[in-house]
Amino acid sequence: MKLSINYRHVESHKPVEVEAERHVSKLQKLLKSYSPDLVQLHGGFSVNPRTQDISCALTLSLPSGVLRATGEGSAVRSSCKKAFIDLEAQVKKHQEKLRKDYEWKRKRRPSTREVVVT
Repeated sequence: MKLSINYRHVESHKPVEVEAERHVSKLQKLLKSYSPDLVQLHGGFSVNPRTQDISCALTLSLPSGVLRATGEGSAVRSSCKKAFIDLEAQVKKHQEKLRKDYEWKRKRRPSTREVVVT
């Protein structure tokens, strides 16, 4: 997976890199079926000057589509965590659609048990 992160007015790079590496390893487990050269993750951290909140924007480019996620928080790690959680959920949903899980989902049968009241 190719990874690039941009920082705009964010001073602490080290905690962000540690948190990002942890989440990237989780994403790589989900993206085993793709060639590592074809998967690109672009991240950007910026500070909102009005509210002083830090926002994290992630873009994951896959051969089958592009997924985007954003997260906002008061700390760098919290915004990073929110964005990666959102991105992981999108990857899972995207893969379910590619596998056509909705066609294979079993429908519940009505209960045929009789209830005996005494």
